[in-house]
Amino acid sequence: MLEEMVASKNTSVDLVAKGTSFLGLSSYGQIMVGNNAFEFYNDRNVADYIQIPWEEVDYVCASVYFKGKWIPRYAIATLHNGTYTFASKEPLKVLKAIKKYVPADHIVKSLTFFQVVKRGLKRKEKDPAKSVN
Repeated sequence: MLEEMVASKNTSVDLVAKGTSFLGLSSYGQIMVGNNAFEFYNDRNVADYIQIPWEEVDYVCASVYFKGKWIPRYAIATLHNGTYTFASKEPLKVLKAIKKYVPADHIVKSLTFFQVVKRGLKRKEKDPAKSVN
């Protein structure tokens, strides 16, 4: 059974980097940022690919640690198909390439662990009906 590689949506490519997709089980492959879409192609299975057109991207959320020195992963939230999480060897280069096609106000930092806990505690304080007294 011979599988053909899917055609790219991009006519020009700005960046190609090794990366990991965390859709279901993690898969390793190539991340491609081009003029029409963000694309991920699995190294082992050509039928396993993700193509996200720039018109479909709602926002990009990056996990930033140590004042921007370490970005372990970033997620692309789409308008209709949910959120896709990726990691790459050079996330800063990937995010800078994405910045050409996604407005800067749609690229955000994700909440830290403590911010998530703080939000959860505030919601419990505001809603006395859910408290266990």
